[in-house]
Amino acid sequence: MADMRWGGWGVDADRVTLSDQVLGLLRQGLGIEPVPTTLAAEQLEVPDSRLPLDVGEALAARLGADQVRTDRDSRLVHVGGKSTVDLWRRRAGDASAVPDAVLLPGSHGEVLAALDVCAEHGVAVVPFGGGTSVVGGVEPARDGFGSVVTIDLRRLARLVGVDDRSMTARLEPGLRGPEAERLLGEHGLTLGHFPQSFEYASIGGFAATRSAGQASSGYGRFDDLVVALRVATPAGGLELGRAPASAAGPDLRQLFLGSEGALGIITEVTVRVRPAPETIHDEAWAFADFATGCEAVRRLAQSDALATVTRLSDAAETAVNLALAGDVGAEGPASSGCLLIAGHEGPAREVDAARAATAAVLDATGARRLDDDVAAGWRSGRYHAPYLRDALLDAGAQVETLETATSWARLSDLYAAVSAALTESLTAAGTPPLVLCHVSHAYPTGASLYYTVVAKAAADPIEQWSAAKRAAGDAIARAGATITHHHGVGLDHRPWMVDEVGELGVAVLRSVKATVDPRGILNPGKLIPPP
Repeated sequence: MADMRWGGWGVDADRVTLSDQVLGLLRQGLGIEPVPTTLAAEQLEVPDSRLPLDVGEALAARLGADQVRTDRDSRLVHVGGKSTVDLWRRRAGDASAVPDAVLLPGSHGEVLAALDVCAEHGVAVVPFGGGTSVVGGVEPARDGFGSVVTIDLRRLARLVGVDDRSMTARLEPGLRGPEAERLLGEHGLTLGHFPQSFEYASIGGFAATRSAGQASSGYGRFDDLVVALRVATPAGGLELGRAPASAAGPDLRQLFLGSEGALGIITEVTVRVRPAPETIHDEAWAFADFATGCEAVRRLAQSDALATVTRLSDAAETAVNLALAGDVGAEGPASSGCLLIAGHEGPAREVDAARAATAAVLDATGARRLDDDVAAGWRSGRYHAPYLRDALLDAGAQVETLETATSWARLSDLYAAVSAALTESLTAAGTPPLVLCHVSHAYPTGASLYYTVVAKAAADPIEQWSAAKRAAGDAIARAGATITHHHGVGLDHRPWMVDEVGELGVAVLRSVKATVDPRGILNPGKLIPPP
């Protein structure tokens, strides 16, 4: 599996550049000017490994010498995730957070063995799947430990088995999205989980962060798909999930779904699978304004008429997407208002019936049907945004995303409050932003809001975004919304965990961690606020 490049998303061959027209709009609208690109990896100063010799020898004895890597390049690849703040650090040449070693276990038993050695010697451990975290979830934080190692799960990358009678599959955590779909496709099956990070994110990461894919309205969030888990902890192993449903006390799977490697390392996931879709049909619809579009999505969700993919952009995001597609100044029904993508997947007869049900609700709310080419353009570029983010950074932009969710009754107020918080913070910094938003996950009781923010990069872009993020996080907390719908907590959202679950809730998490991870070695600094 190819590692992503040091300074951005994907590999060099997939980098994108902005057209002169888009660069002109950035200069005209936001005052953005190009800046130098990131330093090459070979130009960086990488600190020496601080892993004690005896610990390295103990790990090599348990895993094999070839699976304990302390070389410069292996460590550099595992310096963290892919948030914009991560990339600003790399553009400044900061490689100080590299782990002291990278471990490559090949089995559940070897993960347990590695944890046993690290717990005995007080070495912090950071689990690593695809390295796609945008909230600091895979940063090798030492948090008081003398040494920190990354456990890379890439060697645990098998489709263990398929139960076509129960329609489940057993997957190892190191499988990346495309390979998991390829292996399931050989059996005529699909997981149906396609987040924007799909090309590089891993099965274990999907489970550990409660990932939500772009087709969540049809297939469900990843945690909805999990039937069973196998987990390695410093205190031992766990096998969780015996049946489709159980009344045998609280569901312990839920402790590890979303635990972000702070409570254990997921070494196998049993998931519900479905037949690969016979038909995929995407449609585009337009609304006069975002409020009307949100009301339509609410009605779809509450009448069981959501499309497999249901994605509503506000007016600003709709306009920017058209501009990036080369339709700047285009006239017609897609040139204004708010765009809804409705994608249906499944057997042909079921897709026809679902399309009719969705269209009936949309027609009743005044939506206008657009040319299917608009929807086709969305599908062809559905994984494009991270590459575009890197090109915008090259152009001198500050660009980042954040997401939240709330009830339908609070959605309009939350939308306005977060937009205002971002705008006020960045304007006060002398860099007035363009704030874009879309709804991409909807439920009968509420929906998510996903923001993209573009502004001129300040002289200190990390502090510029950190201030805006704090303002947005505080606005989310005041509104009673969740601090994260699917990105996870990591380092970035930990300050709001008390608001999210309360002091007693945080105490419960600390108690669980003390039981499964007595020395606190697992992903320190993430998820759980300190006492």
